[in-house]
Amino acid sequence: QTPATALPPPPTQRSSGPRSPRGAMETEMKEIEEGQIGGGDAELAGAIEMDDVTARLETLDEPVSTTVLRDLRRIWTKMKHVLIPTNADKKLTDWDLWGPLFLCLGLSISMSWAAPENQTALVFATVFVLVWCGAGVVTLNAVLLGGTISFLQSICVLGYCLAPLNLASILCRIFASKPVNTGIVCLAFAWSTKASVGFMSQLLPPERKMLGVYPVFLFYLTIGWMVLMQ
Repeated sequence: QTPATALPPPPTQRSSGPRSPRGAMETEMKEIEEGQIGGGDAELAGAIEMDDVTARLETLDEPVSTTVLRDLRRIWTKMKHVLIPTNADKKLTDWDLWGPLFLCLGLSISMSWAAPENQTALVFATVFVLVWCGAGVVTLNAVLLGGTISFLQSICVLGYCLAPLNLASILCRIFASKPVNTGIVCLAFAWSTKASVGFMSQLLPPERKMLGVYPVFLFYLTIGWMVLMQ
């Protein structure tokens, strides 16, 4: 006679009766560890992660000129939204520090041209440090007031809004008339303040908007006064 083949034990079935929340949680955790639940989600998460890595690695093979031109286009796009400020603008939420760095360097260089030869380096360093430290203080104030803006995002906005004052600094080197320069700087100051306040006021609590906007006003007023006195 052939020996009887042993049949596998029947699979355990879940009890249809009521279970305590603790027991249901333990059973679910056990099934997740055994791979019975969540396998599809893990595969999907892995696929998404691989797609993100692939997208980042694709830019490593492109020419340097393509990367530079793409970054310059992004900077110019954000610059246009500063020069033509709109309250509904969301482009500056995608922050970067290249634009603010270039604008800060341009402002420092243009203002150091008017300084005496033995004070050129001092003026350059003073303007550079003042811009970054001032932007940091304004940003810290907005964060402490409960604003929803991130630190680097605020630095990005304040840096891009230096564009009108950069233009004013260059124009003040062209015109020698004090009244004309005063008008140019006042217009640039109002332009920079309007662009930055219109963006940052949306990210501050309504009852604390004035406390967050006032340091922005002082920040651009100080830089405007330095541009006028160069």
